[in-house]
Amino acid sequence: MRLKALILATAMGLSTQALAAPLASVFSDHAVLQRDQPIRVWGKAAPNAAVSIDLSGTAASATADIQGRWSAALPARPAGGGALTLTVQAGAERQTVSDLVMGDVWLCSGQSNMEYPLRRALAGDGEVASAGDPDIRLLQTGKISKPAPQDDLPAGVVWKAATPTSAAEFSAACFFLGKDLRKSQGVPIGLIDATWGGSVIQDWISRESLSALKTYDEGLTILDAYARDPALGQTQWAAMLDRWAVAKLGAANDGQRPDLDDRAWKTMPMEQFWESYPGLETFDGTIWLRTELRLTKAQAVQGATLALGPVDDMDTTFVNGREVGATQSWNGPRNYRIAPGVLKAGRNLIAVRAVDSGGGGGTWGKAADKGLKFDDGAFVPLSGTWRYKIAAPLAQTALPPNAPWLGASGLSTLRNGMIAPLVPFGVKGFAWYQGEANVTEANEYARLMPAMIADWRKAFGGDDKAFLLVQLAAFGPQKPGVQESSWAALRDVQRRTAAADPKVGMASAVDIGSPYDIHPADKARVGQRLALLARKLAYGETGLIAAGPAPLSARREGGDVVVTLDQPAVVYGGARPIGFELCDAAACRFVDATVEGASVRLAGGGSATKVRYAWADSPIINLFGVTGLPATPFELPLP
Repeated sequence: MRLKALILATAMGLSTQALAAPLASVFSDHAVLQRDQPIRVWGKAAPNAAVSIDLSGTAASATADIQGRWSAALPARPAGGGALTLTVQAGAERQTVSDLVMGDVWLCSGQSNMEYPLRRALAGDGEVASAGDPDIRLLQTGKISKPAPQDDLPAGVVWKAATPTSAAEFSAACFFLGKDLRKSQGVPIGLIDATWGGSVIQDWISRESLSALKTYDEGLTILDAYARDPALGQTQWAAMLDRWAVAKLGAANDGQRPDLDDRAWKTMPMEQFWESYPGLETFDGTIWLRTELRLTKAQAVQGATLALGPVDDMDTTFVNGREVGATQSWNGPRNYRIAPGVLKAGRNLIAVRAVDSGGGGGTWGKAADKGLKFDDGAFVPLSGTWRYKIAAPLAQTALPPNAPWLGASGLSTLRNGMIAPLVPFGVKGFAWYQGEANVTEANEYARLMPAMIADWRKAFGGDDKAFLLVQLAAFGPQKPGVQESSWAALRDVQRRTAAADPKVGMASAVDIGSPYDIHPADKARVGQRLALLARKLAYGETGLIAAGPAPLSARREGGDVVVTLDQPAVVYGGARPIGFELCDAAACRFVDATVEGASVRLAGGGSATKVRYAWADSPIINLFGVTGLPATPFELPLP
């Protein structure tokens, strides 16, 4: 029977390792199981195998399907009762995990501000030293990007009790959330850290949920192709990127033409980001880079590889007007194969359409490493200098289509690699800190955020599970006067998402950010504010003020505008709140404001069509709730 099971499992694509460990990988020693709800257990075994499950005397059974998948549910248990042992028997295979406890599990996810480790937080050394608590258990998934959903986490990803060693690299905001809940609820707390710095929200949503939005179909089709054949997926994405360039750049999409006169173009070195070059210090967008080299007839008849070094963030590269490759990766070296017949004796043009979405941009790395590597082993270096022309800023084109398989910038790949292996593990709720990577697309975020919330709730079996999100902290230079702000626009999307769902809470971090650091170190207050929301939304504490003042409505009253808040507000550092604006069809202007309990009166409504508050990348905040939580930035229409 053992031999037959192995043969059948191999035929069905199951490994002998899977048979030796019939439990899903999220179950390991020291795990926290979610109290007060059925305990879902699952895994893999030989096809059609009978599976028996025992949790410290409570039994269940299941039968594996033809693919070897099985699942079962054990009765709900309350917190407490001591350590438990879970044993699964599937045919001849037996697995036991020990020291399990019943408590509450929180899944924490997002980009770098949620990833930010405890050791780097304010007073991090002291927090790490005091992190030991056997009733706080930690699981870090690691960074896993996959084009298709995965069943298991990598080997070595296991639950660990909180110690200075296990907590030091764990998400600080998540750890502070858990620490506060451990104190207030008095039960074991399990924390799952599934984070990836710089990740876009699209990469955390399942294929099915993205497909329902009807605007990601082409990218999802390319992702499917890449899963089957990476070269095919690469070709399809390059064509999609070319169509974007034609549509967005128009006549400026001509830098690949060998006959283009570029003698008036400026020059820059190949070894540094273009932000270090005068005039491009803050440029994000598309720039054409060109250089040329001269080849002998003997060289030109050969095939070669063009080595460009890394290009931040993506490039499409042409040789003599012919596209030879496209890549998205800020630090991945480009090595593009050039088939025989593309090169010519004499002048040869190398053209790069480089797109930077933020931070450093353009080619970098040692100029001496950039050049043509011929099939006969010869190497001809590039000149070390680019001629360049700006094609369009990012504000004009918006973001280009990302390679959909690329971790952190793709579609569904982090959901596939880091969330799918957890489903349907029991959780109490979710904590989410992300948005910086999507800050240029607030309108799309307004569709994506509710879609992700619904996607995760469905996956983990509860439409009413609490979902806690962090409103973006202040970041970016403070500027005088009224301004437009993509950061403020995304904060308002976060506010509206929370306002639309009674089980979604928003912890504002706008007052604890830094104009000069996108990663503010005060993660303790972030975690504490998340814990307040959890106590209200997930644990039902009444009479608890869990967030700062938020707007309910705006109306005209005489010649003024009155904003009604959801709670009384107070002003710090003065008699009047600052940062209120009234906007008409022509412009926005700052206006005088006074606080009257749970209302703010703005003078001079006139022809205003909307009211805004704290509408800046790094707003100055002096309006707070009576418990010290900041009022949320917002924009409201006026009737």
